[in-house]
Amino acid sequence: MNNRKEAVDAEKRKTPENAILFEIAWEVCNQVGGIYTVIRSKVPSVIEKWGVENYFLIGPYFEDQAAAHFDPATDYSSPVGKAVLKMQERGFDVHYGQWIVSGRPSVVLFNPFSVFDKLGEIKHFVWQDYHISLPGQDDLLDKVAAFGFQVKEFMHYLCSSGFCTRHVIAHFHEWMAGLPIPGLRKDNLNIKIVFTTHATLLGRYLAMNDSMFYEHLPFYNWEREATNFNVRSIVEIERASAHGAHVFTTVSELTGRECTHLLGRTPDKILPNGLNIQRFEVMHQVQNQHLEFKEKIHDFVMGHFFQSYAFDLSNTLYFFTSGRYEYQNKGYDLTLEALARLNWRMQQENSKMTVVAFFITRRPYYTFNPDVLHSKALIDDIRRVCEEIKEQVGRRLYTRITSDNGGYTFPQMSDMVDDYLRLKLRRNVQSWKTKQLPKIVTHTLIDDAKDEILNFLRSADLINKRHDRVKVVYHPDFISTSNPLFKMDYTQFVRGCHLGIFPSKYEPWGYTPLECLASGVPSVTSNLAGFGDYVSRNILDHEKQGMYIIDRKRKDFNQAADEMAHIMMRFVQMNRRERIALRYRCEEASLHFDWSNLGRFYDESYQLALAR
Repeated sequence: MNNRKEAVDAEKRKTPENAILFEIAWEVCNQVGGIYTVIRSKVPSVIEKWGVENYFLIGPYFEDQAAAHFDPATDYSSPVGKAVLKMQERGFDVHYGQWIVSGRPSVVLFNPFSVFDKLGEIKHFVWQDYHISLPGQDDLLDKVAAFGFQVKEFMHYLCSSGFCTRHVIAHFHEWMAGLPIPGLRKDNLNIKIVFTTHATLLGRYLAMNDSMFYEHLPFYNWEREATNFNVRSIVEIERASAHGAHVFTTVSELTGRECTHLLGRTPDKILPNGLNIQRFEVMHQVQNQHLEFKEKIHDFVMGHFFQSYAFDLSNTLYFFTSGRYEYQNKGYDLTLEALARLNWRMQQENSKMTVVAFFITRRPYYTFNPDVLHSKALIDDIRRVCEEIKEQVGRRLYTRITSDNGGYTFPQMSDMVDDYLRLKLRRNVQSWKTKQLPKIVTHTLIDDAKDEILNFLRSADLINKRHDRVKVVYHPDFISTSNPLFKMDYTQFVRGCHLGIFPSKYEPWGYTPLECLASGVPSVTSNLAGFGDYVSRNILDHEKQGMYIIDRKRKDFNQAADEMAHIMMRFVQMNRRERIALRYRCEEASLHFDWSNLGRFYDESYQLALAR
């Protein structure tokens, strides 16, 4: 009976016998960008297959990040724990414990600063052995070099202690973690290496500066372009990592093309990014949560717009876009153009609907716009007075009705409100109301005159006029519960919206539309984003499941803007019942992207690495 159970468990895991998996990434216990989400969300499904005793993560140790993400170990009896103790004896500042995420995986963290006194020697050998020149006075490259040196030393010690008689797989993510790879191959350690680039650095720079990036891709000279953008060292690390790995992977077919031309190696496998959908799943609560968080967005919208003029919130839709501020790469330019066209179409058709479009990104700013904060504070005061009046009227109404000896008569409600409360409410409302237009940006930007989003809105005269059917709120910071305007976190904000808009021109994968899908929110993306390209290739009738894909491969900017405005207009014309049904289909479709499904691509890569 036990033998049969073990066989079933082994089949469920589908991992190589007697194998250990290390995943090495700069964003282990160190939240910087999207790779953090990839690694963290994948952990539970990896542990389910490999077991907590056969899976380890390696990352950098930064005290401020570790305080929130890392629990030190008390038991060092495992071979990895013993190796950590040995490294500590040799003077390395290395930490062993658990990452405080679902699954509680074991992690080894190296403090880059602890070997900064050896940086000159480290860089000398990087040049001597791999012909990669690392300049001085570059904070990130210094930390990457110091981290890479310690990871290589750690792997060396593990193998020297007999650990590598087992099947050891080391999966490195992105160039920041990839520097040990050529050294491990040069020393011929018995470790199978997988390297994943989530985006080529050179590709990102080129796409930002060349509107015909994909057309020109086969003709770039990587050395000349890397030197031109002053990223030669990073590109050389990326190329060395790609060529040194037994198995080279990336996240999408689109990025695979970049790798072929810019890194000189075509990926062996494509590893689409997934999510731990269980973290998002609320089943039958999808609509209830949407209503709850939509009410919070209503609160902001009333404070922001209604002091100038009001519109029907029951006929208002919330669109949003978010991400790194890359005006063209992220498709902000296309989003703005499509919104301007949508505004015109809705006015032409005398639509009763209103669209409020939020731009959530990060830009340098001085502070919140004082007028925006003032308006929010005043409407909060109005709400508090209304609550006082409601409590007073309720109490007096109950007393009056139950004390009436002459039978039931409904009293005059206004008689039940004290004059001081009437006056207080009147003064608050008068202080709040204004003839100015609602602000299009919530903060005071440092580069207001040069900001591309603001300049488009001004030139297109999309500045929140009363007759505009599309209103815009540009919020140049990420949303969190400490934000005084919204008072909720980003995932709650997403659930309160109706449509996400992410028509990227360059996006190796793109988590934002996937996070929308998992939250029951339809989204628009493009086939020049890895996620959009994957959906268009692999999911039939994706529009019926709330995944709208703009064709940016074959259509020019004008055609793509028209297509997007048309999709938005169709969405605006849906009735409430249709939008609710679509919301449920979205969450159901998101199960396709759970790591329990997409993890198989990683498994195939590991099997291939062992076979080589």
